[in-house]
Amino acid sequence: MEIGTGKTLCIPTIFVSYTGESLDYKAPLLKALASLDKAAVDVCHYFDKNVGKVTATLGWEQEYFVIDEGLFNARPDLVMSGRTVFGHAPAKGQQLEDLYFGSIPERVYAFMRDFENEAYKLGIPLRTRHNEVAPAQFECAPIFEEVSVAVDHNMLLMDIMDRVARRHKLRVLLHEKPFAGINGSGKHNNWSMATDTGVNLLAPGKTPKTNLMFLTFFVNTIKAVYDYSDILRAAIASAGNDFRLGANEAPPAIISVFIGEYLSKVLADVKERVGDKFDEQDEAILKLDLHRSIPELLLDNTDRNRTSPFAFTGNKFEFRAVGSSANCANAMISLNSIVAETLKKFKKDVDSLIEKGEKKEIAIMHVIREYVVGSEKVLFEGDGYSDEWHHEAERRGLPNVRTTPLALDAMVTEKAKHLFETNGVYTHIELEARHEIQLEMYIKRVQIEARIMGELATSHILPPAIKYQNTLIANIRGMKELGLPANFYSNQQAILEQISTHIAKVSELVQKMIEARKVANAISDTRTKAIAYNSQVKEPFFDQIRYHVDKLELLVDDKEWVLSKYREMLFLR
Repeated sequence: MEIGTGKTLCIPTIFVSYTGESLDYKAPLLKALASLDKAAVDVCHYFDKNVGKVTATLGWEQEYFVIDEGLFNARPDLVMSGRTVFGHAPAKGQQLEDLYFGSIPERVYAFMRDFENEAYKLGIPLRTRHNEVAPAQFECAPIFEEVSVAVDHNMLLMDIMDRVARRHKLRVLLHEKPFAGINGSGKHNNWSMATDTGVNLLAPGKTPKTNLMFLTFFVNTIKAVYDYSDILRAAIASAGNDFRLGANEAPPAIISVFIGEYLSKVLADVKERVGDKFDEQDEAILKLDLHRSIPELLLDNTDRNRTSPFAFTGNKFEFRAVGSSANCANAMISLNSIVAETLKKFKKDVDSLIEKGEKKEIAIMHVIREYVVGSEKVLFEGDGYSDEWHHEAERRGLPNVRTTPLALDAMVTEKAKHLFETNGVYTHIELEARHEIQLEMYIKRVQIEARIMGELATSHILPPAIKYQNTLIANIRGMKELGLPANFYSNQQAILEQISTHIAKVSELVQKMIEARKVANAISDTRTKAIAYNSQVKEPFFDQIRYHVDKLELLVDDKEWVLSKYREMLFLR
């Protein structure tokens, strides 16, 4: 890697403790991929004995914001936490929906070309660049690669983007929600499986045999997501992603699967045969001519899948709930592990029926049908942003864990320990350690944000507000001394009352937040402390303080306001 005039040799490495525990994501990821490979090959042999290896593939989409370096440096909250803890919404945000297909600003385009060239030097095959929905938001994506390589490339790219942006006097924001009220940034993980015989296992085939193989892996993936939705939710949990999930074009914390109208009908057809005798004379299901309906299938690749955290998009599943700053490895470790476990169970169930005398294809269909019925609650084709979906998900019994401290509990359940230990991915000790570390990370991030809110309120918000308050007081006093009628200064007096109210509330709430932080800091148990930071510091105070500060931004003389405003950061190039 070339940095300035220096060169650094980066060697692919795994890190282990003196007693053998994995200390990074690389080793567990390789173990999860090996487990999936073996389980998928065993199932493939039902259809093709020539398959010797199954490789999981990943195509990530990296969303990010780009703002001017000077405006970035004028925001201590961006410097310290990666997001704006305060900021009134601009008059124009993304409501005109005029950004996605617009021209890329020339300065940003030059930055893109520069970081793409640096990426190519490292073998990172970027293939797309475009505006995203929010102002100052963009996206890049590579050609699909083997999962482990794709993860490495994404980690390298995030470093490259940051360094190259500084050359252009710009800053890249990878936080999931750097600006309130507009789209946050995700890192959609497009995942599939490919055989060494050249078959994408999640692409519909051209014969009954290949369609049955597609249906097998398709249904097993859905069943895995249903059975282990809590594991997937834990894999995407972070302080930053908590702000994004369920807000402004991001899927909710409810894990559901979108498959589209056509494949929903296919699975409904499978389900209807529950209880019926399925024999060789009834081969309707086996002769699913999916290849003839690919155009119809692609029609379901609509914007509705943007509301789903896990969507089938033609020949792959798109795990959309992954956050933009995340290491893809965490989500990929969990996804590949749960699919491997489900495929192992599938083979066991099919073999059991074969041993009882069922023909292979019939046995496969029986188990597929059982899995379809057992996992149908996770399928959802509607609007994931709607309040109705939250009520419907609760009725179905789907978990809706909105906060990271509680979502991380799934990492240390007996179910999680059995999943990861039987697949040789994590030991019990490794899971406990990661749970502890991620809770600590959550605490520190919320703690930093709380501290920067208090600091900004004291040194950046209240001084200009009080200065403008004094200006209004002097103006009103002068008009009174001149004997002017009250209606001449009634507007100033109304503004003064509003400003005084917001100043008092900011001072009061910040002091209360500081006291709540002290109480949380005194807690020794990490999980309890993380929950306290969420329920006693973040939830009661962050939005309240922000509301009053943002109102002050709207009222105080623009010349007095020292923080960069949204309209400047998002629209100035």
